[in-house]
Amino acid sequence: MSSERMAQGLTALLLAGGLVVIATAWGYQLIGGYVPCKLCLEQRVPYYVGLPMAALGLLLLFSGRNGLAALILLGVAVVFAYGAGLGIYQAGAEWQFWDGPNDCGGGSAAPASAANMLQALQSTRVVSCTEASWRMLGLSFAGWNAVASAGLALLALLAAGVLKLRGSMAKSLA
Repeated sequence: MSSERMAQGLTALLLAGGLVVIATAWGYQLIGGYVPCKLCLEQRVPYYVGLPMAALGLLLLFSGRNGLAALILLGVAVVFAYGAGLGIYQAGAEWQFWDGPNDCGGGSAAPASAANMLQALQSTRVVSCTEASWRMLGLSFAGWNAVASAGLALLALLAAGVLKLRGSMAKSLA
């Protein structure tokens, strides 16, 4: 398999994996009823930034602009590494390893009318960034996001590395 095809495959895997992760987060919110906290919502931003960048990188790979694609993929790696850091920060706060943010809470949307305000006040639940609302295999949403974001960052680095390695080999053979 050529290095370009390998980079395309890794980037496509990154894109598909990232879409699954963000769709899962939205699914837990919209279908499962889990209300995200402020920090949970902030952890989605790397997906909103990184996935379009990954799609751009994939388009550049298909058009043969490998150098620019490698640069974009390095940017994608940085974005998802930041996302992994956010996940680690929140997971650590949930485990009481360190303090979480003081202003972290969430809830549902504002009531549609004044008549619904009292009902909304009674049913709105403030979500803390320092309390895990769900765990699987010992990891909370934030912990799993850290794992997923780190994996996506690694895929981006691998794809960029394959392109960089090919470029270095081509220069040394010339």
